[in-house]
This record gives sequence, C-alpha cells and structure tokens, in this order.
Amino acid sequence: MRRLTWMLLFGWVLMPLQACAGEAPQAPAPSPEAPDGVSTENETLEDDEDVFPLTGEPAEGKADHRVVSEMINNHTKARPQSGLSQADIVFEVLAEGQITRFLALFHSQLPDTIGPVRSARPYFNELASGFDALYVYHGASTAINRHVAESGIPYLDAAGYDNNGWLFERSTERKPPHNSYLLTQGIERFMREKEYTNPGSIEALPFEKENGESTEGTPIDKVKVIYSERPEETVTYSFREADGNFERSSDGKPSVDHENGERLAVDNVWIVETRHTIIDSQGRRAIDLTSGGNGYLLRKGKIIEAEWKNVNGRILPYRDGRPIRFTPGKTWVNIIPEQARIETSYRK
Repeated sequence: MRRLTWMLLFGWVLMPLQACAGEAPQAPAPSPEAPDGVSTENETLEDDEDVFPLTGEPAEGKADHRVVSEMINNHTKARPQSGLSQADIVFEVLAEGQITRFLALFHSQLPDTIGPVRSARPYFNELASGFDALYVYHGASTAINRHVAESGIPYLDAAGYDNNGWLFERSTERKPPHNSYLLTQGIERFMREKEYTNPGSIEALPFEKENGESTEGTPIDKVKVIYSERPEETVTYSFREADGNFERSSDGKPSVDHENGERLAVDNVWIVETRHTIIDSQGRRAIDLTSGGNGYLLRKGKIIEAEWKNVNGRILPYRDGRPIRFTPGKTWVNIIPEQARIETSYRK
C-alpha cells in the first residue's frame, strides 16, 4: 500500500448519471443544491490545513488528486475481498436478486491490489460522479457501456485490459467472474495513455472536529440490515467501544481484508432508505438517488434518525433541515430498499 501523492490526469465529470440497464440512458432529475444558508463545506478546518476530503483526517502534502472508485464483487465466492480496509468510503447497494455489490472509493490510501472487480450498474456510476471519481469496473451490457462512455465520467473498463499483467490480473485461487483484480501500479500509465486531466481540489464531506463532543443520538450496540433471510443476506455493525468504531459482519461472519487480514471497521455507518424498482427479467434495478427519504447515521456508538438529501450528487444526512456532520474517519453507506428490515440492539 502507498499514500496517494501523485497527480492524476483525468477528464472532468460532467453530470450525475442514472439509466435503466438495456435502455437508452435517461437524464436524471437534477440534484438539489444545499438549502439556503447551509454550507456543505468542512467548517471545522482552517483554510490552510491539508486534510483528506473523504475522511477529514490530516494529509501529508496536497490532497487534490483524483478519487479512484471501483466496483467490487460481494458474492460469497468473492469473499474476503482485497483492499476494502483502506477505502475511505464504501457504498453497498443491491445488484440483482438480494446480493449486494460495493463501490469502494480510495483517496487517502491506495492498496496495491483491489478486487474482485465486477460489472457496472448505472446507479453506481451516478454515485462515483458525485466525487469526480475514476469509475473502475469489469464489463457491462452494451447499453450500460455506452451510457458510461457518453456520460463524460473518466472510466476504466477491465474488459479491455483483462489479465494483461500490468493493470488487471486473474487470480488462480478463484474462478471467473470472482477473480479479476485491479493492479493499482498501472493507473498512472493508464492515465497518461488516456490523457485525462487533473480535477483540481475535491470538495470535502462535512466533518466534525476530531474531538468533537456531540451528544446527539441514542447509544447503540448493534445494527443489523436484513436484505433477505432465505438465503441469508445480512449486514451487521457492532460497536467496538475500545476504538469508538463499528465492526462489519456479512451473513454472520466477520468481514476482513484478504490482503492483510484486517477486520473491517468504520467510524461512520450511513443507512439510506430509497425506492428500488425492478426493470427487466434479469432482476436489474433502477434506484432513486435524488428524491430524499429516511436514513440512520451511526457514529460514536450512537444512532441518529435522519433524512437523506442528494446535494451536488452526494447522499448526505440531514435533520430538521440542517446537515449532520460525519466523524472523521472511514464511512460505509448502505443504500437499502424501503422494505428491507433493520434490527437494532441498544446499549444501556
């Protein structure tokens, strides 16, 4: 693993994206701007401080390079995945059936190997756009590939570099489609060949002061998100008081990083309820990322009932019309259908 200190050369992201698989892409409803008088900037930091915009933590040198986002497989045969312990943000969203897929965003750190890489979906593409991120995936339908290419977002499709030895490789430990991995040492070469330009500064997420003493919320011990009970598709976050963060489990088993054996633990868990619509016979979905709705933010061992808003392409927590700030550190975002069940265990 190495710190991201190089300058990425990529093209500008033009707009948020959303389209149904197998259909011509449709222009989504515009994302609302922040409400009048509400700033989404990190007001707790001095102007001359360098911090990583997706974690709110100190950076060594400039932190204005491109975010790298990657589609990561979450099939049982793809676990444990590589690189997730070093992701700043991970979005977890349903693909087909009741199996989720990840969009992992890397900025403060970049692992040497990330994966297994999986195919694109329009709503993941839209989430990546909100961070001006390089969108890395492995394959897609003709319609979705066209949609990505025409959107203006910088992208990298592994299908054109499959197992080429310097950008993607196939692991012999697993079978396709669960064995394609990004080799991050090849990203700089890819950027030069594509002649992508530097995005400049990246807008920071709203963070509290590192030692902020917020009393908002109810003490929580464990939260379980149940996508399906048969077969079991669940995600559990357990508060770890000694470190003040939440450990993740999948289907009752601890989530770990294949590369370093590290247990996946995050400082913020942001659970977002939104409308999911099945759009074809393959079970593909359209997911509403613009209308807003209910949400639950876990931080500092507490759960806060909130609502989500799409602000400039980012899904952010609000309460009573005011933004709720994240705790500095890593964040996991579960975007769930409205009918998914959430179980909570509270601390006394």
